[in-house]
Amino acid sequence: MALKSTPYKFRLNLTDIDRAIYENLNLTVARHPSETEQRLTTRVLAHALWYHEQLTFGRGLSDVDEPALWQKSLDGRIEHWIDVGQPDAERLIAASRRSERCSLLVYDQNRVWAGKTLPAVAQQKNLHVAALPQEPLDALASDLPRSVDWGVMISDGVLYVSDENTQHEFVLEWLQGER
Repeated sequence: MALKSTPYKFRLNLTDIDRAIYENLNLTVARHPSETEQRLTTRVLAHALWYHEQLTFGRGLSDVDEPALWQKSLDGRIEHWIDVGQPDAERLIAASRRSERCSLLVYDQNRVWAGKTLPAVAQQKNLHVAALPQEPLDALASDLPRSVDWGVMISDGVLYVSDENTQHEFVLEWLQGER
């Protein structure tokens, strides 16, 4: 018997000062049985970081031909492909060729992945790669409830996420490109 995805309800009060975006978002996000809380949290943070009203969650782990998030035009073109984690260079190159813009939010970064993958994708001009600091991600993702209420503020490229207990600061490290 196959395990089912677990739904999480996120309420985000998004304040993106850098792009003058102020939204209250209600997101239902399915957590794949093999997905960690860190990856789920990273997908939601990527949604906030690159928010657009047409941005939707892809099937990600369930379908290797889809990203974690994507923004499509009305005629079906992929305007923005957003992935999370540490995909291989071939996946990133293919994604950047299929879309107008491709972004990656890395978590649990290791030097071996970066040393092997980033030089292989350096020629992809529409690829933007940022890394989350691991310590605040672990703190935010630990014991994640099924119903989450976060205040997310983005200012000068830094994400501030407030939950019911504390505020977490994510200073992004841009490994390639920019936001």
